[in-house]
Amino acid sequence: KIASLYSDVISATILDVEQCKELKMGSYLGVAAAASENPAHFIHLCYKPPSGTVKSKLALVGKGLTFDSGGYNIKTGPGCSIELMKFDMGGSAAVLGAAKAIGQIKPAGVEVHFIVAACENMISGAGMRPGDILTASNGKTIEVNNTDAEGRLTLADALVYACNQGVDKIIDLATLTGACVVALGPSIAGIFTPSDDLAKEVVEASEIAGEKLWRLPMEESYWESMKSGVADMVNTGGRQGGSITAALFLKQFVDEKVQWLHIDMAGPVWSDKKKAATGFGVSTLVEWVVKNSSS
Repeated sequence: KIASLYSDVISATILDVEQCKELKMGSYLGVAAAASENPAHFIHLCYKPPSGTVKSKLALVGKGLTFDSGGYNIKTGPGCSIELMKFDMGGSAAVLGAAKAIGQIKPAGVEVHFIVAACENMISGAGMRPGDILTASNGKTIEVNNTDAEGRLTLADALVYACNQGVDKIIDLATLTGACVVALGPSIAGIFTPSDDLAKEVVEASEIAGEKLWRLPMEESYWESMKSGVADMVNTGGRQGGSITAALFLKQFVDEKVQWLHIDMAGPVWSDKKKAATGFGVSTLVEWVVKNSSS
């Protein structure tokens, strides 16, 4: 719908499960594996300016879990928030919201790829099991020790795909970890990046947008807890520093030549007071894209 509204500047490619198999997206497809009545869709919108040369290429990648039951590691007990898990596509909602705004603003000199690996994390006989080993599209293998750490599995293949578009910079947004909400509370998103320059750009954009971000460390020594005996990595470490180990996991799927920043927005995506989604992230993304344009 967004692409048809702004067809002068936005094109849409939507890959089905078979096309994702051809691209060897085993990590994403592991989450989507026949456990839902709703098949997976890999969404790629591309904005190109109406005229002039493109000076920078950007990608916005959003976690798009339309419902997250937890899978076989089902969400249980008080505070598990299973009844709110429709908001697990908050990252992708921000990305698509930004796509709509960019289609209206039409900034010059910048090409933007909006990428969402959409699916549900459900339970069935064909679903992903704890202990399964998945192979992502960059060839890295992942031992699934927790099926509820599924967002990072979908993002792994989405990040590889984004890098393959030849972009200079990537921002991903995800309702990734409860650990980030414990660390920063309900109003502040955590950001992680190896790039000080990109951190500065995004924080400046968020200040203009009025959205709160706080940079957390990419502590490489914590990667020890993510090592597997049977694969390149497990998909979740221990409870301690859970949002940091999640960010380190995502980093395994980003080309070193590409500047990348991860936003963990599990807290501010939802307002308990209003019992509604907040639209968090859209304003910051649009501000950042416009700042990277030549208009």
